[in-house]
Amino acid sequence: MVTRVKPYAESAASYIPERPTLEKVRAASKGCKACWLWTLGTQTVFGEGPRQADVMFIGEQPGDQEDKAGRPFVGPAGKLLDRALDEAGIDRTTVYVTNAVKHFKWERTGRSTRRIHKKPNDAEIRACRPWLDAEIALVRPRVIVTLGATASQALLGKQFRVTKDRGKAIASPLAEAIFATVHPSAVLRAPDPAARGLAEKELVADLTQVARHLQAQARQSAPRGARGIATRTERRATKKTAGDRSGSREQPMAARSRRSG
Repeated sequence: MVTRVKPYAESAASYIPERPTLEKVRAASKGCKACWLWTLGTQTVFGEGPRQADVMFIGEQPGDQEDKAGRPFVGPAGKLLDRALDEAGIDRTTVYVTNAVKHFKWERTGRSTRRIHKKPNDAEIRACRPWLDAEIALVRPRVIVTLGATASQALLGKQFRVTKDRGKAIASPLAEAIFATVHPSAVLRAPDPAARGLAEKELVADLTQVARHLQAQARQSAPRGARGIATRTERRATKKTAGDRSGSREQPMAARSRRSG
């Protein structure tokens, strides 16, 4: 007899290791059971990319191929993202890619053996949020790009609409700016080749705005290496007083990291 697991969602905060590093957090995420999605997914799909990537891309959740490979954005949507990044002038090897939810949520219809994507609910997104906060805090990207409504609303609020404010730089304590655009999978779901071509051009245009923002900021700011040294110095100097700041413990770890920088 098959045991059915009743859907539940707690917080992954207790899984975050003390003195976290990307390696430690990635390893800890493999055992996460904060929500019931671990019973559906083959494995946790954590983010990947350079330790100090200037840009972090956040999607909704891993898909079928990502779930099997254990890596984000390796399926058709990932290949489209690679192509769009190349056209926008952003080196794919320099960006960090991840998802708001780390397990693949799916369902089957009828007698089909195909695993069909199912959108994660708010409780599942909240349960997984500590992993995303940890990634943002540790990578400290200059720019965050949210792909699709789920990731965008997770970071910018339920009222945010990608169709209204896509491709615009939005101020945030999490990064110098957040840009929202459609998820590459939405481009692939366009009804015909003409619509798909237009949707891809619009995605490239949004990513081009990201590239221009980075170029403009690079001309105005110090080299990233100097910025990192200054930040570590500031953290050592303020370490003893950080705990006394009003409200600091109530902020997400990622927000506290950006504000301290």
